[in-house]
Amino acid sequence: MEGMTKVPVREQDAKVRATNFEEVCLGYNEEEAVEEAKRCLNCKNPLCVNGCPVAIDIPAFIGKVKERAFEEAYQIISEASALPAVCGRVCPQESQCEGKCIRGIKGEPVSIGKLERFVADWARENGIKPKKAEKMNGHRVAVIGSGPAGLTCAGDLAKMGYEVTIFEALHDAGGVLSYGIPEFRLPKNAVVAAEVENVKSLGVKIETNVVIGKSTTIDQLIEEEGFEAVFIGSGAGLPKFMGIPGEQANGVFSANEFLTRNNLMKAFMEEYDTPISRGKKVVVVGGGNVAMDAARTALRLGAEVHVVYRRSEAELPARVEEVHHAKEEGIIFDLLQNPTEILVDENGWVKGIRVIKMELGEPDESGRRRPVEIPGSEYEIEADTVIMSLGTSPNPLISSTTKGLETNRWKCIVATEEDGATSKAGVFAGGDAVTGAATVILAMGAGKAAAKGIDAYLSKS
Repeated sequence: MEGMTKVPVREQDAKVRATNFEEVCLGYNEEEAVEEAKRCLNCKNPLCVNGCPVAIDIPAFIGKVKERAFEEAYQIISEASALPAVCGRVCPQESQCEGKCIRGIKGEPVSIGKLERFVADWARENGIKPKKAEKMNGHRVAVIGSGPAGLTCAGDLAKMGYEVTIFEALHDAGGVLSYGIPEFRLPKNAVVAAEVENVKSLGVKIETNVVIGKSTTIDQLIEEEGFEAVFIGSGAGLPKFMGIPGEQANGVFSANEFLTRNNLMKAFMEEYDTPISRGKKVVVVGGGNVAMDAARTALRLGAEVHVVYRRSEAELPARVEEVHHAKEEGIIFDLLQNPTEILVDENGWVKGIRVIKMELGEPDESGRRRPVEIPGSEYEIEADTVIMSLGTSPNPLISSTTKGLETNRWKCIVATEEDGATSKAGVFAGGDAVTGAATVILAMGAGKAAAKGIDAYLSKS
């Protein structure tokens, strides 16, 4: 039946893209975007909006795409989202807006993410910027971290007329968008830098190389530098390890370090003198999106790559699209297996990894079936590099240098979901610093909620 399936999206051929860092998905052109937009039913009760953590008016922007009014479509999106070109690429739309799409009940849902990407890319290529506040309100707000939560909070506050300064610890703005997600999924200059510039065009200032807790503190920002409120969007950059023998060997990386070196330090480019251990046989431990990113990056650096994960494919936490792309590119999945030891040679370098086979038992507290070891099933996988992708937690530097800021047992900052308010008056927080590692769009939703909370707080003062 006509209109029941999505307009196909062009991609680089798997064999070609496995050897380069260029973007895998090529997106829609104008004709494809208009054709796909025509599939939207323009529902009276659009459930897709309920599925969007930043509440974009999805039917309205798609309606403008149908009419080829792309600038108007962009302005509708940018009222709600500071990062549409990012979200169109990395959001898990299948479990959010597209997962709620009525069209998807009897056919395939509308390709909302790809349409958002098309509109954002069209706006960038045509020099269209989001609309600035008509007048300033005289209040100053500091934002810590220039990742998705910080950029969203800063952008929303700037649109309300606040004077906002973002403080970023690293030398490039963008947070996890710059250091954590590979170039082939999210181009840094073409997309991330352009989105950051859009936020700056709203009047937001960004100061890089400022480590809050070292360079200055939150208390100093409020007491000495005149900021009336602070938003903490510092993410969760502290990697977790398994605690198994051999984890301290040369050639063992956290996925965070591996991806940061490749993204921020350009280790994948020959002309940059920022080497990384380019193993010929790489094992990535973990099954999330970050594990897929690390595995696909290692592949592009010339390695044979194995992903070791202790559950089955049905329980892989990574997006189905990312797993599909990884398999297409030649990554080997060793499922229902768990590392017990990293094997080390006489010079202190990784020479392999010992794993034990698993089977799935009863469901655990997460609802997934608990993996159970099969006695006597251990064997070895040859490897010269091991990348641990087991999740991250917030760095305690900010919380430990701020008076009266409550954290939980995982060192996450305690903040309300509704408005991001913390235990310290005037200090708000959101994103991975509060929840632990999650998605870009959930961090953006938290930044958006905190901007409303800060506006309500300062409106009373």
